[in-house]
Amino acid sequence: MIELSYLLQIILALSVVYVWVFRFDNIIIEFKLYQLSDLTRNLVGAAKIVLSTLLVVGIWFPPLVLMSSISMAILMVFAQLAHFKVKNPWVKHVPSFVLLVFAVLIASIAAEII
Repeated sequence: MIELSYLLQIILALSVVYVWVFRFDNIIIEFKLYQLSDLTRNLVGAAKIVLSTLLVVGIWFPPLVLMSSISMAILMVFAQLAHFKVKNPWVKHVPSFVLLVFAVLIASIAAEII
């Protein structure tokens, strides 16, 4: 199971960094659509990048994994709520939902639930 967690940690981290670094122009548009401030956008982005970094570092220092994956899951729940708020089509919900599932799986493995 630990190998699955490592794989999910890397996929989750790379996905978040890709979106928040290389597709930042899209993030700006989405946060305006959600009517969230630039400060909120920047804080969410910084938090997601820090948590992504902690998930990768957690491969070598496992105590970081549980809290960073739970925190990432919470952010993904809020992403889902933002999509519902603006009534986005279901296809827009899929990426953050998949990352939410990954974060929950990682946390479950780290907590030795599965």
